[in-house]
Amino acid sequence: MKTPLQQHYRHLFQMHGDSAQAVQYSDTVSQHKRFKVLSEVAPDLGSVVDLGCGLGHFLDHLRANGFAGPYLGLDFVQEFVNSANAKHASDPLTEFKQCDLIADAYPEGYDTFVVCGVFNNKMDNNAEFMRCVLEKAFAATRKQVAFNAMSTYVDFEDPDLYYTNPCEIFDFCKRNLTRKVTLRHEYLVREDRPPFEYAVYLYK
Repeated sequence: MKTPLQQHYRHLFQMHGDSAQAVQYSDTVSQHKRFKVLSEVAPDLGSVVDLGCGLGHFLDHLRANGFAGPYLGLDFVQEFVNSANAKHASDPLTEFKQCDLIADAYPEGYDTFVVCGVFNNKMDNNAEFMRCVLEKAFAATRKQVAFNAMSTYVDFEDPDLYYTNPCEIFDFCKRNLTRKVTLRHEYLVREDRPPFEYAVYLYK
């Protein structure tokens, strides 16, 4: 049985097909600006696990910019996984699998974990979900984790989205995960708006 959030993304996919809108981004340009920021976690990403990979658009961004390493995409929407596997069937270093980010174990042996847009939707247990995913990702990665989230340093909050105080998230990561933490809140994903999200890099 699909959860309401799975049904939400399944409906977006049915409406928009293989596009940024199907994974709840306003457009491809802003989507790839986010990808660029997250990929800057390290000059060499090594091997990558993409948590909440959607339709594999982050992989498309990486391959277009010279990334040639192994990639594993994990998502809770089976339709996304099926579509991404079909699209990238000719890439022997790429695989997509369905995954429950709370219940399932994360793969080990990968250098970089990326979490893009996973923390944006409101749910019953947002804070617990975010902490759990970050703890599991950092425990599993060999080198680094990059993630983004919506910031409370905004003039308007969408009632359907989850916003966090970047200072509090930085403090959680610094005290509980690693001493090596970078917080970025300077970048723009929309030129007509001030920064409304932030990115964090965690290093072993």
